[in-house]
Amino acid sequence: MEKTAPITTLFLDIGRVLLTDGWDRHARKRAATNFKLELVEAEMENRHHLTFETYEAGKLTLEEYLDQVVFYEERPFSPAQFRHFMFAQSKSYPEMIELVCKLKAKYRLKIVVVSNEGRELNEYRIREFKLDGFVDSFISSCFVHVRKPDADIFRLALDIAQVPAQHVVYIENTPMFVQIAKGLGIRSILHTDYKSTCAKLVSFGLEGDD
Repeated sequence: MEKTAPITTLFLDIGRVLLTDGWDRHARKRAATNFKLELVEAEMENRHHLTFETYEAGKLTLEEYLDQVVFYEERPFSPAQFRHFMFAQSKSYPEMIELVCKLKAKYRLKIVVVSNEGRELNEYRIREFKLDGFVDSFISSCFVHVRKPDADIFRLALDIAQVPAQHVVYIENTPMFVQIAKGLGIRSILHTDYKSTCAKLVSFGLEGDD
């Protein structure tokens, strides 16, 4: 076990840590196939990349995002149908959720989500997978209008949690974001799978098993 300050708080990403990504290229590919949009898929991808960061920063509604990316031309399906498909792509990682809940109960940890997500998708995922049942604060880009890799989102999370960086462990699947958090003094785990994350948590003094 590392001889360092005790951990009182877990910072967590949502996508590919607790849940699947909310709206990644694989989900968009499935949507293009489902709605027979293959002929305009490249155009939609270009529009997505021009627009999605603004949506995640809370500066566009989902309706506005879809108007710009999908419904810039008349379609034989409704925005409601597309939105339903979009939301249905989210799945949970039950082992990770159970692990976080066990750690919270065992060590009385604060649990703080630090995530890039658009408002409607984020709110759906919180509600659908009952993340608010164990997460204390959601520092979501759509709420705070700052996105990773901007280090200010981590500073804001520290301020809201009222915890020094040295008492935090951050679990994240994107290497660049791990590096940024480490640069602020936050011990971080590059999450690739459940087993390796559990082993790294043990090295920080956090054992999920009794």
